[in-house]
Amino acid sequence: MDALLVTALPNVRYLSGFTGSNAAILLTPREATLFTDPRYTIQSAQECDCRVTITKNHLLPAVESAISRRKLKRIGIERDRLTFQAYDFLREKLPLGVEITPITAAVETLRMVKSPEEITRIRRSVNTNSKAFTAALTRLRPGMSENDLAAELDFQMRRHGAEGSAFETIVASGARAALPHARPTRNRIEPDQLLLIDMGATQDGYASDMTRTVFVGSAKSEWKRRYRAVLEAQLAAIAAIRAGVAAGKPDREARRVLAAHGLDKEFTHSTGHGLGLEIHEPPRIGKKETTILQAGMAITVEPGIYLKDKGGIRIEDTVLVTESGCEILTPTTKDLTVF
Repeated sequence: MDALLVTALPNVRYLSGFTGSNAAILLTPREATLFTDPRYTIQSAQECDCRVTITKNHLLPAVESAISRRKLKRIGIERDRLTFQAYDFLREKLPLGVEITPITAAVETLRMVKSPEEITRIRRSVNTNSKAFTAALTRLRPGMSENDLAAELDFQMRRHGAEGSAFETIVASGARAALPHARPTRNRIEPDQLLLIDMGATQDGYASDMTRTVFVGSAKSEWKRRYRAVLEAQLAAIAAIRAGVAAGKPDREARRVLAAHGLDKEFTHSTGHGLGLEIHEPPRIGKKETTILQAGMAITVEPGIYLKDKGGIRIEDTVLVTESGCEILTPTTKDLTVF
């Protein structure tokens, strides 16, 4: 390639430090040029040490002009990120003979292994998230709505230093806990119910992710048994993580444990995913994944079971892959908790 055009904002931030909402980077072997609009004239100068081009109109005409002026012939684009409209514009406007080549996950592959600074930011985000969880649950009362608890969790994240939530906070009570990605509703959290909470903070640009399933009132014996089975599966997956292991192994270990308890068919999603500048990043921790784990990867471990019309249990930590195993970053207890 003569150049790579980067338009995904998390990738722009990773390469340049720029945190604005409208930007692109044109990378050549010799230099990087950030394109943005006048709203970010001051901010881009403060955050970036590369060349910055401010354009009053759309960014792509300025990008096209730079490509033409420098007589670049082979331009890589982000296959999974650039819109078709943008691709169509470039194909139409660039000079004859310029080749546009889609490239998959060029920057995302670099982002999988975190730098020490990134790991520090993820630790901070994880700790903020756990503090918010603890603070919010002091307000939990039977009769409180899922919406109210979700709002309290989001408030506590900001109160403890986050920029906001990394994704829409999940609060699901009773039978609704069988929905892995349930949205909070006005449903009341009743006594003697399961309560599944999946939450993550964004702090210093980096995401965290944690799920805890607690019981409001007494927990029935069958749910205690299921909870222990999910926790055993999660711990087995964590024990399988280390540098040099394929990303599919932790998933297979979690499923092996759940199968021994007769619950493997109730586990309907992958065991985890990478996180960082985005809440979902490579690598995926799934049964058939062949990506080799490397020290410095930050991933989630989150097996769960979901029983229609009854409820569900998921336990999730953020962990850091190391040469000899992994470090569990999430400090919140996984002991069966009853409120």
